[in-house]
Amino acid sequence: MSETSCFHCGQPALKASQVIQPIQGESQVFCCHGCAGVCEAIHEAGMEGFYRRTPEGELLSPPPPPTPNADFYDYDEVQSQFVTSLDSRRSITLMSEAIHCAACIWLIEHTLAKLDGVLMAKVNFTNKQIKIRWDNERIQLSDIIHALNRIGYDATPYDASASEEAYRKANRDLLYRLGFAGFAMMNVMWFAVALYAGADEDPEFRHYFHWVQWVIATVTLIYSGKPFWRGAWQSLKARNVGMDVSITLGILTTYFYSFWVTIDPTHSGDVYFDTMIDFIFLLLIGRYLEAISKNKAMDSTRRLMDLQPKVARQIEGQNDQVSVVPVRKLKPGDRVMVKPGDQIPVDGVVLTGTGNVNESMLSGESREIAKQPGMRVSAGTLNLDGTLTIEVSAILQGTMLGRIVSMVEDAQGAKAPIQCTAEKIMPWFVSVVITLAVLSFAYWIVHADLETAMIAATAVLIITCPCAFGLATPMATAVASGVSAQNGILIKNASVLEVLQQMNHFVFDKTGTLTQGKMQLQELIWADQAPADEAGRSHLIEAMVRIEFHSEHSLGKAIVEALQAQYPALKNERMTLDRFQAHPGRGVEADWQGRHYLIGTRAWLSQYQVDFPPGLVKKEAERGAVGETSVWVVRDGQVQAVLFLKDPLREDARALIDRLKVKGKQVTLLSGDRQAVAESVAKELGGMEVIAEVLPDEKHDVIARLQQTQPVVMVGDGVNDAPALARARVSMALGSGTDVSMDCADVILLNNELLSVDTALALSQRTLKTIKENIISSIIYNVTFVPLAMAALLTPLIAAITMPLSSLVVILNAARIRRFFHPKAIRQREAEAQEAMIKAPEPD
Repeated sequence: MSETSCFHCGQPALKASQVIQPIQGESQVFCCHGCAGVCEAIHEAGMEGFYRRTPEGELLSPPPPPTPNADFYDYDEVQSQFVTSLDSRRSITLMSEAIHCAACIWLIEHTLAKLDGVLMAKVNFTNKQIKIRWDNERIQLSDIIHALNRIGYDATPYDASASEEAYRKANRDLLYRLGFAGFAMMNVMWFAVALYAGADEDPEFRHYFHWVQWVIATVTLIYSGKPFWRGAWQSLKARNVGMDVSITLGILTTYFYSFWVTIDPTHSGDVYFDTMIDFIFLLLIGRYLEAISKNKAMDSTRRLMDLQPKVARQIEGQNDQVSVVPVRKLKPGDRVMVKPGDQIPVDGVVLTGTGNVNESMLSGESREIAKQPGMRVSAGTLNLDGTLTIEVSAILQGTMLGRIVSMVEDAQGAKAPIQCTAEKIMPWFVSVVITLAVLSFAYWIVHADLETAMIAATAVLIITCPCAFGLATPMATAVASGVSAQNGILIKNASVLEVLQQMNHFVFDKTGTLTQGKMQLQELIWADQAPADEAGRSHLIEAMVRIEFHSEHSLGKAIVEALQAQYPALKNERMTLDRFQAHPGRGVEADWQGRHYLIGTRAWLSQYQVDFPPGLVKKEAERGAVGETSVWVVRDGQVQAVLFLKDPLREDARALIDRLKVKGKQVTLLSGDRQAVAESVAKELGGMEVIAEVLPDEKHDVIARLQQTQPVVMVGDGVNDAPALARARVSMALGSGTDVSMDCADVILLNNELLSVDTALALSQRTLKTIKENIISSIIYNVTFVPLAMAALLTPLIAAITMPLSSLVVILNAARIRRFFHPKAIRQREAEAQEAMIKAPEPD
């Protein structure tokens, strides 16, 4: 042998760079010092079983360079960016691109388990992550990283952007293979057409074209077909016959039969290299679409963390000097200043200052919260109108937003993979095909000759190639995903189309999902002390508009918008006042044309010795029970009016809930709002189970608890819904929601229509029906043509011509899904829904 293989990685060890190292008393050859060091470390740790577990024939990669500056990660200031808490027992997620097989998992977990102080080590092969929990008082993080380096694995704290780049690289590789297969298919088709057109009558031309096709087919098989034959090999090693096995069997059978015809100039048969390249190309299309749908949302948590500011205004020294510093340098007890319009960078307690804070990104509720000294604030929320001094209690991963990120990651990791109907049938299908091919060969070699036996067996394998099975699911889901996106329903996870129709429990967020998420004026009730004439009331309305125009509160904006819509002339007025002062969380105070106005809550106005009419107080209590907010208007110490505002239901909310109930689905309302408000909304929607007063980080736990009995579909729109969306078996987000909620969702309703939930449910039913039709058509095809092939009545040429017909039927049947959104089909579904509503029994 001209060159020696490295004892560790199996790569060629060139003489110029060979390293000789004694391993267990025997001298071994290595390609580099890195492999020698790693092998020695593995044997010293008693982990030589790693080499026995490494897949046979699979070469390892030379060890990557050690993690640079590993000691840097021992500092608490640095670890605070990656660990959940800085207690003695800490947890972190590391990434290692060197993880490539199950043997790596065994080696890493067993090596780390031997380290004193490592409490848990778990390797995720799919995303190449290592989750570690350790006692920081017994072992340092750098020691763990160095231990991984010694056995050949790089290790750095998990970084979302690096993970995203890895997924993009994998998708790019698959796209290149797809593009090459398409290029090869177009070129080999010219030679196939020439042969079918009569060039095969000239032996020289025929032989030359066969060899040219062989070259193209061989390169395509090696490069573009790699995902299939590599998957088949892994499947066989695991003693499991999967779809890749049957696909590879069909590809290789076609290839070797064609190669046999090519190398035998006297053979009268035809080659089928063009057919082989065709179905590699078609199958890669389905594989690529499946890959991008799986990987698209893997790092949605990165955008979640982007909501948290990276810098803060720190207050230091006796002179309270303000300097801008990175958030990661802050520690509990530090003070930061947050100006109006800034996002709050940390979790903490307000020391000085008052102001309104918009917490909708966490709570999902549309109203602002007035903050005073002693009240808690959360990172990522928006400070609207006051300068706040905050004492830091938590930063980065320790904040509420950080905990939400952690829950999203855990929930995404907990999702079980979908098993396609075709994959369940495939092991039996492959076994039957191989058995029939062997029986055909055995029969004809006894009753005829070798050529007849080979042609019969090959015809069986070619005609039963599982292209139709392979395309049944991805083609249907690809068409459904494409046509739904054109109609405002973006399906990010195509496998949802297979399971959504099976779901029986739908959970809805309230604010922004079932409601519009925007406060609206419901009614203005005048007090007895208010002017009775139209002119006097018009003057008072103008005062309300002028005063609230200067307010930054959502209630003030809703009042201005509603009153200006009723009185368009007020849009052209100059909104000047003699004096204006905002009282955060209470109301506003102003002077105009010699009169003093107070507009705000009754609790605040009580401080001014205002006499409230008993009738309006009673009305306020009644409206409050149904979720309406009251705003009192006082002029010169007398109540003039009270305005009632409410977040109204979406127009299609009731119709959707009714349709789901008619279909026998269980519906639950999940909200952080008060129980009375949530129940009033449920009553308006015809009644449903209510789970209210749930904190943002508790929604995740509620969904987990509900799923202990049956899978759940979660529909939401806010950041606070992100963990619940990730935990649910199927998740949907409205297009009007936050980017984070949409990243965590399987389905995004870009059209912002709630009835699209029912449409997606119907599309799921249609897609699954199409998948089943495709599989049945493939079975019928095989039942019809396999007996003919076994009887040697079909040549491989006829088999190659008829085999694509099953794939063509699958493709055309899947294309019929495009008619789902045709106006006629939509009208028919609407009519069926109305008919079902009429026939539905009245609720008790």
